[in-house]
Formats: sequence, C-alpha cells, structure tokens
Amino acid sequence: MAIVIDKSQRWRVFAAHLFLIVLCALVIFPLLMVISISLRPGNFATGKLIPETISLEHWRFALGIPSMGPDGQMIKPDLPVLLWLWNSVKVATISATVALFLSTTAAYAFARMKFAGKKAALLGLMLMQMFPTVLALIAIHAIFSRIGHVFPLFGVDSHWALVLAYSGGIALHIWTIKGFYETIPGEIEEAATVDGATPWQAFWRVLLPMSLPILMVIFLLAFIGAIIEYPQASVLLRSQDKLTMAAGMKQFLYAQKYLWGDFAAAAILSGLPISIVFILAQRWMISGLTSGANKG
Repeated sequence: MAIVIDKSQRWRVFAAHLFLIVLCALVIFPLLMVISISLRPGNFATGKLIPETISLEHWRFALGIPSMGPDGQMIKPDLPVLLWLWNSVKVATISATVALFLSTTAAYAFARMKFAGKKAALLGLMLMQMFPTVLALIAIHAIFSRIGHVFPLFGVDSHWALVLAYSGGIALHIWTIKGFYETIPGEIEEAATVDGATPWQAFWRVLLPMSLPILMVIFLLAFIGAIIEYPQASVLLRSQDKLTMAAGMKQFLYAQKYLWGDFAAAAILSGLPISIVFILAQRWMISGLTSGANKG
C-alpha cells in the first residue's frame, strides 16, 4: 500500500534537507579556504577560493622537502613541522592513554564502591572543571619548574611534564564513565565473582569489555584535547625540537610578516591524526556518546 504524504509534510522534508545542505556548506567552506590558501603562491590570506596558479611551495615547507632558491641552491625548511606533528601525536597518545587508565579506575570506585566523602569528592571534581586551565598557568609553570630540580624527566621543556599536566584534567571523563558504569547491572560482576573471578578480573574481563564504546569516546576526546591544546604547551615547552604542533605554529606568525600559506599547510597536516583516530573509532562513537546519559 502506497504511503501518501501531504503537501505540508513534503515542504518540511525539503526544508530539512535544505538546512542540512546549507549547514554542511558552512562547515566545509572554512576548510576549503584553508586548502586554497595552502595552494596559493606567496603567503597571502586573501584571494579567490580556486587559485589561478597552483603552487606546492607551502606543502614542501610543511613536509620538510628542500626547494630551489632564486640562485639555484637548495633551501631546506627552517622549521621542523613534521617533528612538531610527531611530538603532538606522541604526547596526545600517551596522555590520552594515561587519562583513560586513571579515569576508568576512578570512575569504577565512584560507581561501585561505598566510602566516606564520595559525594564531596564528586562535587569537588565537578567544581575543578569550572575553572579554565589558563588561570593556573603560572602555578603550573612554578610546580613543574620545582619538580624538574628533583626529577628532570618531569621538569620544564619535557614531554613527560606535558603528559602529566594533561593527565590532571580527567574530572569530566570520570563523570562520563561513571554514568556509563551505572547503566551496567552490578549483578553481572557479582555472577563473575561467584564463578571464582577476583574483583580485578571482574573489572578487567567483564566490565571493561562492556564499556568499550564509552572508553573509545573518552580516548578520542582526550586525544583531541591534547593535540590541539596550546596554553600549557606554550608554557612548559621551550626548545624548538620539543614543541608540539599547536605551540610551534605560532612561529609562522611574525610581527612583521604572517606566513599564512605555510600556516595553512601545517594546519591541514595537524588535522590528519585527529581524522584518522576519528575514522578508526567512529563505530563506537554514537553508542558511547548516547549510553550513560540517563544516569549520573
């Protein structure tokens, strides 16, 4: 039997599709502008969306490929963009892994265990998230400067210091994973303990596999947050070979000259790790983001 759709319903469907097309165009347009700037000769931010002349000079610079100078000599790029990208991926991967480990175990304690000060600790975690990290930059630098005198590995100008600083912002992750844990019946873990499993085995072999969607979401959020973070990286890192992409790209913007073309090419490169991780984790994204939303 054919389904008859009235005229007003058809207009609503058409308006919804038109809105989605316009929204996609608004989202994609800035990316197209960045790609266009990276393909223009010279470092100019203004111009046509489709360049009249395609130039790969900015991509050679970003990829570290030597280019031919006016005098016929090979000129090597003076900024290690690929090294910055590797530093960003390394720091983001390690810090996301550490944050995931700490938040999963802490969320399990808040979701399954009973102890004094539980509600106060949860409230304290929420209150700490109300203040942006930029307000504590002076304290962060002072703390890691003192730590560096005793443990140089975690001092200023160290990637491990940045990982330790990023791993402290897990309060929101704990709340998110805790809400997911509470949607899983505790009887499942009790059945595992009856079968002879220890509390750690019940957590590792029963609860964590069931929580894989939310764990992938938390890892992705922590990875993106670390790879795009600038204030702490700019304070804790000094050497050019230690900079992350977010901190290093400031060197493209001099007071006398803005290297917009080189900046655009490096910006596109910096988005590749996020896109790859998102593509690999997208099968768990929707279920992970929607689960645990009805409890907190």
